[in-house]
Amino acid sequence: MFQTFSDATVKGDKSPQGESSRGAPRRRPVQLGIDVPMLLVSATLVIFGILMVYSASWDYSLAIYDSPTYIFTRQLLWLGLGLGVAVGLTFLDYHFWRKLAVPAILVTILLLITVLFVSDIRHGAVRTLFGGSFQPSELAKLTTVIYLAVWLYAKGDDLSDISLGLVPLAAILGILGGLIIVQPDLSAVITIFFLGGTLFFLAGGDLRQIGLLILMAALVGWVVVFVNPTGVERIESYLAGLRDPTQASYHVRRSLEAFVKGGWFGVGIGNAQTKLTGLPVPPTDSIFAVVGEETGVFGATTLVGLYGILLWRGLGIARRAPDGLGTLLAAGLSLWLAMEAFVNMAVMINLLPFAGNALPFISAGGSNLLVSFAAVGLLMNISRLSVNNQEEDGRPFGAVVNLRWRNRRRRVSGARRSASGRTG
Repeated sequence: MFQTFSDATVKGDKSPQGESSRGAPRRRPVQLGIDVPMLLVSATLVIFGILMVYSASWDYSLAIYDSPTYIFTRQLLWLGLGLGVAVGLTFLDYHFWRKLAVPAILVTILLLITVLFVSDIRHGAVRTLFGGSFQPSELAKLTTVIYLAVWLYAKGDDLSDISLGLVPLAAILGILGGLIIVQPDLSAVITIFFLGGTLFFLAGGDLRQIGLLILMAALVGWVVVFVNPTGVERIESYLAGLRDPTQASYHVRRSLEAFVKGGWFGVGIGNAQTKLTGLPVPPTDSIFAVVGEETGVFGATTLVGLYGILLWRGLGIARRAPDGLGTLLAAGLSLWLAMEAFVNMAVMINLLPFAGNALPFISAGGSNLLVSFAAVGLLMNISRLSVNNQEEDGRPFGAVVNLRWRNRRRRVSGARRSASGRTG
């Protein structure tokens, strides 16, 4: 019977329902059109983040806001808003940002200027608006990626001209960095300059200009750090901690204490003690230390692996993007999220000087959560519009090389025609 059925199927005979397999239209499998691993890893980070915010915030929230659930409730509200933003951007063609890039960066600059006039001082810095609910420097990171991707894509081969490439780029980054540094927010400035240089490289910028940009950024960074009293203190405590962990800053010492108490598998979600005995801002900057104590080395390593997968999938989306604009956007967004995570985690174990970076999707804070969701929404949209179905080899460093030299003539700045015949 089995042989007979197989032969009938091969020869195109009618099925028991009377349909000819040769004449009937083929049913295509349902496809989501998005990068499913990226969706799953983002969802995992969000769920784990909500759990950790609840665990890390109740005592701190009670002490600051007289309510053990205040921070957690606000995080849930931002989570709902962020999900809406992510879904909306998933279905909004990213090419539309070519029209919105300039207004977006102008609004960001206006908000950064407004911060200085409002002068809402929190934790020794002027960074927020609306009673501490919104931090424009977080928005600046997202709009910088969008604006530079659009600008660099439009410039194309003109980037080799220093007057059309390096000078305008330095001016753009200088304006944003200058407005942020006076808050002060050193980590945000470093992030923006890193993103600018990386996107300039991926867009095909001249290597000599890139070297000059790195030299200028390093010089400016050195001046800023050593003129700012906070910067000097952080560098000195970092170097002291490298020589002897017991001489590191108080923040780092308490963080290392949390990891030591956590051991290999942690003390259990909600059972950490360091967050109750003086660990600075456990729901935000120090949440990775809470993760280390409650889930141990195993949980912390797993979290690092999740961010690694996020970067890998983001670079894969960049490689498959329909055009150079999609490539630059996807690469910039994924590298930004990975860098934010790496810096936050490295600071907690004294691998880098202290910085105020949030841990994307994990740290409490509406601004960072909202822009992180927006980044994922944009990545999903680029994935949906991708027309290149080639299989990835799974090597993120190979992906970066391919991003810059995928097209030997124009590199990523050259647009590729999509299946519908439209260029991006």
